[in-house]
Parts: sequence; C-alpha cells; structure tokens
Amino acid sequence: MDTNAVIGLRIKNLRNEKKYTLKYMSENTGLSIGFLSQLERGMTSVAVDSLSKIAALLDVELSSFFDTDTNINDSHILRRYEHKATVVSPGIIEYALSNHVTDYKVLPRLVELMPTAADESELELYTHAGEEFIYILEGILTIQIENDVYQLYPGDSAHIRSALKHNWKNDTNNVVRFLTVHTPNPFKRA
Repeated sequence: MDTNAVIGLRIKNLRNEKKYTLKYMSENTGLSIGFLSQLERGMTSVAVDSLSKIAALLDVELSSFFDTDTNINDSHILRRYEHKATVVSPGIIEYALSNHVTDYKVLPRLVELMPTAADESELELYTHAGEEFIYILEGILTIQIENDVYQLYPGDSAHIRSALKHNWKNDTNNVVRFLTVHTPNPFKRA
C-alpha cells in the first residue's frame, strides 16, 4: 500500500472513531471537504503543515501517520543504501537522512523534485513554525520568499524563517536534488 493510502486510511479511521464528519474536519482545519475526501481515499498527497493540523484536531502525534518504528536502528550512522524513500506526491520524493526522525529537534531530508507541469506554474505560498535551510546539490531550484523569486544553482543555499510566505518548484526539465533541514521537526515525539 502506498504512503498516501496508508495516511488516508489512518485519518479516516481516527475520524470515524471520534465520530467527526468531513464537514467538521474541514471547518476546524481549513482544508476543503473535497480535499479531505480525496485524502482519505489515498487519491492525493498532503503537505506536512496540513497533516499537522489534522493530527492536532484528531489529538494524535504527527508521527502516528507514518511507519517510523519498522527496522529501528539505534546507530548514529545512516548509510546511503539504508535511505527510505517517501513519495510525497508524484513530483516529490523525500529521503530521511537520520535513523531518528522522531527523536531530534531538526529534520534533515534529501528531496528529489521532478519538473513542474506547465499547468502548475503558479506557486501556492505557505508558512509554518521554525526555520528552513536548503542546499542545492543538483539542478536549478526556483524558490519564492514573499514577493521575491530566486533561482538557486548547485552549491547555493537559502536559510529562512518559515513564518515568511514561501515555497519552491522545479521549472526545468531535469530533476532537482537538494538537502533541507527544518526546525522544529514536525515528526518529533513529545
């Protein structure tokens, strides 16, 4: 079962346990009923910020939506061949760069961003708590911070307060690979 289907099923089960309607979920998370319905059926992916709102409403840890306890490794070292891929959406693949995704204050990830479809050229900007650091490994990343748009090349980096409206995309025909580190870690267990 793919990640979107697993997350959607867990949301639906928790919602039903609490006897919440999709309308109630929509009103209390700011997400549309249609989006929530598609999410529960595994037909769409969800941003971590939106999933965090859902987790708060359902009174569960964000990490409960992910299978983080399989093959737990107490090692401080994570070998490249041990990286687990998470398909966030058809255009984004993320790799956790730590064996301790739920234990630390920062979340280091490697992101592979596929080219943006022509009809997806407009960026939806968002905010969240904390800070975000990005380092470009390969390709050209377009990042928008508030009203400013930048193209970042291999070796370039960005460090922003995540309260600023921002987002990134790939306007090229090649995959963009970059490291990103977020704080606070949305998957950290309390």
